[in-house]
Amino acid sequence: MADKIDMLSLDACALRERLASGAIKAVELIEACIARIEAREPEVQAWAWFDPDFARHQAKALDAHRQAGRPVGPLHGVPVALKDVIDTAKIPTENGCALDQGRVPIKDAAVVERLRAAGAVIMGKTVTTELAFMQAGKTRNPHNPAHTPGGSSSGSAAAVADGMVPLAVGTQTGGSVIRPASFCGVTGFKPSFGAIPRSGVLMQSPTLDTVGVFARTPADAALLSEVLFGHDAGDTATAPQPTPALLTIAQSKPLVKPVFALVKPPGWDEADPQLHAAFDELAEALGEQVFEAPLPKAFEEAAEVRERINFAEMAGYYYRYGKQIDALGPRTQEALTKGNAILARDYLAALDWPDVLYAGLDEIFERCDAILCPAATGPAPEGLEFTGEAIFNGLWTLTGVPAVTVPAFTAENGLPMGVQLVAARGQDARLLRTANWFQSWLLEAGE
Repeated sequence: MADKIDMLSLDACALRERLASGAIKAVELIEACIARIEAREPEVQAWAWFDPDFARHQAKALDAHRQAGRPVGPLHGVPVALKDVIDTAKIPTENGCALDQGRVPIKDAAVVERLRAAGAVIMGKTVTTELAFMQAGKTRNPHNPAHTPGGSSSGSAAAVADGMVPLAVGTQTGGSVIRPASFCGVTGFKPSFGAIPRSGVLMQSPTLDTVGVFARTPADAALLSEVLFGHDAGDTATAPQPTPALLTIAQSKPLVKPVFALVKPPGWDEADPQLHAAFDELAEALGEQVFEAPLPKAFEEAAEVRERINFAEMAGYYYRYGKQIDALGPRTQEALTKGNAILARDYLAALDWPDVLYAGLDEIFERCDAILCPAATGPAPEGLEFTGEAIFNGLWTLTGVPAVTVPAFTAENGLPMGVQLVAARGQDARLLRTANWFQSWLLEAGE
C-alpha cells in the first residue's frame, strides 16, 4: 500500500496516523526522505550533518517496537530535523562555527530527549548561520537557489520547504524562525517565551532566545510543539504548568469567525511595495473581520532595545568565542564588539522594556483574536550573504508573545511571502487554531 502513496506529499498529521496504524512503515518513509535529500541536497545544502544509516537504524527499531504491539508515541516514526545549535548526544553539534568544528556533545538537549521519547526519528542536523547570528551559512532558498533562505534557522526552513522532512526545530532571537519560514514558504511557529525549554541549546540571549518549529501547516506545528512544550528544571524561563492541548485545539473550528487587527509595524514604509499591495488586498478580502490598529509610539524604539539586550547578552555568553574573534565572520565580530561597548546601566534599563511594551498591546488583543502583520519586509533578497531584515519579527520576540507565519502571497519573481499572526502571551493554542482557520480561508479564497 505504501508504494501507492506519495508519502512526501502528506503533512505530518497524516503521516503520524498512517505510521501509528502500520499503513506506512517508518523505514519506508525514511527511505523516501533519504532519496529526496540525496537528490536535492547538492542544490539546497540544508544539512550540516546527515547519516542515512543512522536514520534507518532508528526507523527499523521503531517498526519493531510497533510490530511487537507496544504503545507508540505521538510522533512515532515521523522524521524531524534539528538546527545545529541543539545538542545531540554522540552526534556533531557545531553551531555553524569554525571554532566548534568537531564538537560532539555527550548529552541530548531537553527537546531532543522529548522527541526521542515521542518516537520521532532524528533525521540529522540542519545548517545554521554562525553562532545563530547573521553570518550566512551555505543553505540556499529551495524556490530559487540564487536567493537567501533567511537566517539563522536556514537549514531547518529549507529542509521542510523542499520536502526533505515534514518537521524541523529551530530557534529565534530576533526573527530566525518566522523570517526563513516566510522566505521559504512554510509555516513557522515561535511560541510564547518560556514555552519550550532551551537546556542544551546554544545560548545567545537568555532574555530573547526561543525554540520554535517549522512545518507545512499550523496543525503540524501544533503536533510537534505539543511534544516539546513543558517545564524543564534546566531552564528557569519555563514554569511548571499543564501542557496545552495544542493539536486538538488547533484542529478545532472557532465558534465564530476570527477577528484580526491589521498592524503596520515600524519599518512598514520601507517594505516592498508588493507587500503593501498584498496586504491591501487581504484587508479588502477579510472585510469586517479585520480592522487597522496602530501600535503605541513606544514600539518605534523596540528594534533598538531588542538589539541592545541581544548584543549585551551575546557578548557575555559568547565570551569564549570573543577571545578568538578573528576566527569569526565580520557580522558576528561587529555584534560582539557592539555588545562589549554597551554600558551596564543601558542594558539593565532595556530589560524593563519587554513588559512595558507588552502592556501597550492589551487594548489591541482585547478587540481581536490575533494581530495580522507581515512576516518579512518582502520576498527573500537575492544573494546569500544577507539573510534578510527582521524588523517585523524582533518586536514580538522582545515582548515574548507567540507568533506564527502562514504562506500567503507570491511575489512577481515567484518567491513566497508569509503573513504573520500574533497573539497574547500564553495564547499559543488559540493562535494556532486561528492560523489553521486562516490557512483554510486562504485556500478557499484562492479557488
